[in-house]
Amino acid sequence: MAKITYKHPNGTDTVVDVPSPNTVMRGAKINNIDGIEAQCGGSAQCGTCHVYVDEANTLPLPPMHESEDDVLYGTACPRRPNSRLSCQLPVTDEIDGLVVHLPEAQS
Repeated sequence: MAKITYKHPNGTDTVVDVPSPNTVMRGAKINNIDGIEAQCGGSAQCGTCHVYVDEANTLPLPPMHESEDDVLYGTACPRRPNSRLSCQLPVTDEIDGLVVHLPEAQS
């Protein structure tokens, strides 16, 4: 289980415990967190689970796959160096404390 912080554009934070083997996207959906649409259900095809990983992050995240990289060029909000698809971030004990910022829009 990992504690994940979802930072909303309005400045509020939602902190939830997400059990593995979920993803950061699935953690948002099962906890009814607004700001993650996940229209494709987690297959890295739509970009509506786009997040910005906190710039101070030092937790081990998996490398970005080519498909994720391609999808991030078509997101509703601008891609940044810390952009990731939350469906491609598996929840493990090692990412306990991860902070992600939700963009203004997903679609």
